Amino acid sequence: MAYLFQVFADQPAWAQSSIGLIALFTASLAINYVLKHVILRVLAPYLDRQTKTIDKSAAWLATVAPLLIISRGIRLVPHLPEGIYTVITNVAQALIVISVAMSIVKALAYANEVYERLPRSRYRPIKGFVQVVKIIVLCGAAIIMISVLIDESPLLLLSGLGAITAVLLLVFKDTILSLVASVQLTSNDMLRVGDWIEMPSMQADGDVIDISLHTVKVQNFDKTITTIPTHRLVSDAYRNWRGMSESGGRRIKRSIVLDQNSIRFLSDDEVLDLKKFRILKPYLAAKREEIAEWNRAELAGDDQPVNARRLTNIGTFRAYIEAYIAWHPRIGDGFTMLVRQLDPGPQGLPIEIYCFADTTTWGEYEAIQADIFDHLLSIVPEFDLRVFQEPSGRDFAALGTVSGP
Repeated sequence: MAYLFQVFADQPAWAQSSIGLIALFTASLAINYVLKHVILRVLAPYLDRQTKTIDKSAAWLATVAPLLIISRGIRLVPHLPEGIYTVITNVAQALIVISVAMSIVKALAYANEVYERLPRSRYRPIKGFVQVVKIIVLCGAAIIMISVLIDESPLLLLSGLGAITAVLLLVFKDTILSLVASVQLTSNDMLRVGDWIEMPSMQADGDVIDISLHTVKVQNFDKTITTIPTHRLVSDAYRNWRGMSESGGRRIKRSIVLDQNSIRFLSDDEVLDLKKFRILKPYLAAKREEIAEWNRAELAGDDQPVNARRLTNIGTFRAYIEAYIAWHPRIGDGFTMLVRQLDPGPQGLPIEIYCFADTTTWGEYEAIQADIFDHLLSIVPEFDLRVFQEPSGRDFAALGTVSGP
C-alpha cells in the first residue's frame, strides 16, 4: 500500500488529479450500482408488489449516496483549482436536493395509491391535496437548489420573493383557484369518482373518472373524455346523478298524447264491458257507487242526462294506468307515483306517467319504460280513445284517394 502511495506521489500534478477524479467517480458509480442493483433488488420482494412507485422513490433516495461521495470526496483530489472544487461540490449538492425532492414526490404518489385502495377514497379523494404538497416540495427544492448553486442562503432568495408576490399570484392563479375548489368539493362531498354528472356548459355528460388539483376528467357515454377545470365545478352549475344511484330507483316521466276528439262519456254497456279488466274492477265499483250516490242527492226529480255525473273514457283510462303502474313488478315501492293530465294543446291532451323503476341500470331502466308504454299505447283503443299524431304523407295520400274522382 505504501508503495502505491509512493508511486501516486511521484506522478505529475495533472496525472494525480486525473487518477483522483477517476477513482472518485468509479467509487460513486460502484456505490450506485450496489444500492440500486443489489440491495434494492434484494428488498424488492418486501416492498409493495402492486406498484412500482415505491421502488422509484427508493431509487431516487439511493442516488443521494453516490452524490454525497462526490460532494465530500472531491476535496481529496489533489491539485484541482479552487473553482473546480466549488463547482463540483455545489452541483453535487444541488443534485442531492433534486434526488431527495423526487423521492418525496414519489413517496407522496405512493401514499395516494395506497389510499385509493381504501373504500372511503371513493368519497374522500386526496389526490388534489397530494398534488398541492408536491408543488410545495418542488418549489422548496427549487429555492434550495438555486441557493446551493449560487452559494447563498435560501433566506436571501425568500426575502426577494416579497417583491414579486403579485407576479407569483398571477402565475399561480389557476393553482390557487383549483386548490380552493378542491377543498370545497372534498369537504362538502360535492363530487366523487364514479359520479354521473351533466354539465352542458362544458359538454360533459358521463362518469367522473379522475379528480386532480387542476382538472376533473369525465368519460362521456360516447367514450370521449371531457376535461373540466376544477374551479368551474364550484363556480358553474352542473347536475350530479349520485342521489338517483343511491336511491335505487330511476324516474320515468313520459306522456301519452291523446286526441281530444276521442274523449267522451261511457254508456252503461261500455262500463259493464270494461269490467273485463281485472285491475279496473275496484275502481269501477267504487266510482259507480260514488256517482250514483251523488246523482241521487243532487238530481232528485231531474231526469236530464246532461246534468248527471257519468264515467268518461279518459278518466277510466287514467285509472287503468294508475292500477297498471301500481301492479307492475318493476316499479319501485316508496317512490312518488302520479298519473296526471297536462295542459291540453293543439297537439292533443298529454297524460303524463310519473313513477320510478326499481333499478338504476340504464339498459334495464329503458327496457322497463319501453315495456310499460308498449302496453299502454296498445291498450288505448280498448277505451275508444285515439293517440294523437300529426298527419303524415300517407294520411294525405289516403285523404286524396277518398275525395278523388
